[in-house]
Amino acid sequence: MKRFFLQAVVAALALGALGVAQAQTRTIKFANQNAKGHPIVLGMERFAELVDKKSGGRLKVQVFPGGALGSDQANVSALQGGTLEMASMNSGIFANLVKDFAIYDFPFLFGNPKEADAVVDGPFGQNLHRKLEEKGLVGLAYYELGFRELTNSRRPVRKVEDIAGLKLRVIPNPINVDWVTALGANPTPLPFPELYAALEQKAVDGQENPVATIRGAKLYEVQKYLTMTNHQYNPQSVVISKRFWDGLAEPDRKVLREAAAESAAYQRTQSRAMLQSGVEDLRKGGMEIVELPPAEVAKLREKMKPVIAKHSATVGEETVKAMMSELAKLRK
Repeated sequence: MKRFFLQAVVAALALGALGVAQAQTRTIKFANQNAKGHPIVLGMERFAELVDKKSGGRLKVQVFPGGALGSDQANVSALQGGTLEMASMNSGIFANLVKDFAIYDFPFLFGNPKEADAVVDGPFGQNLHRKLEEKGLVGLAYYELGFRELTNSRRPVRKVEDIAGLKLRVIPNPINVDWVTALGANPTPLPFPELYAALEQKAVDGQENPVATIRGAKLYEVQKYLTMTNHQYNPQSVVISKRFWDGLAEPDRKVLREAAAESAAYQRTQSRAMLQSGVEDLRKGGMEIVELPPAEVAKLREKMKPVIAKHSATVGEETVKAMMSELAKLRK
């Protein structure tokens, strides 16, 4: 009888310990619009590995690529409401919450990836992320989507004038609508998960995205021409729900910060290494690749100046001045 009682006590204690361990395990859903194999998703998967290792299994990350948990806009609402823990998305999308973020969508802002890294990892990028906290989000790091290029199925774009009249899908925010309009094209704002079908059904002629995204979403199946314009560079904010963040102990927050920083360095390396092979894959997929001549790029920059001037007023003089000051220092 006594032996049975001792066994029962030991079993109860073991179950209790298991229950405590299970209660301490937190699951983090991490969402993004890009397909599995995309550099962004590779970064997210590395983040999941690092979090598991650094937390000793206390924190588990489930990666949801391909818009599985809805559009970026739906993800933002879910993050604010606490029903989604994490997401990675174009930083410019947050301009709907904090107007300063629109600066990341300025055409021809960054000259190369090194400039972008220095700005987003430095005081400017960190200060912008801090502004999200009053909107229910915490910025942990920046991945990169990279430089955006133009695709369409109507005609090869060899000069700026060829863009006029094209119906182009754009990220749903004002600056993207305006720069497409400035080129005489017709902007059509659409969430990314709806893009492939819109191109397939010819509801739009074309779109603009980095090479890795074009390849990952198999847009070469529904697009004929790609023009290398490098007209925008997209940082991607890695954000976590403030409701979830506030419920974490400091050691777990430290794990997430460190894993985000390490996975960001890995993600950008992957993104840049895959660029050339990505162009070749698109060519093999049947796309005609056009290099926009320098004289045409200069014309494109000129047409963007009024758009930048208009949105500088919206973003705020202080933010624009801080960005330009950072870039001027880097370019010395």
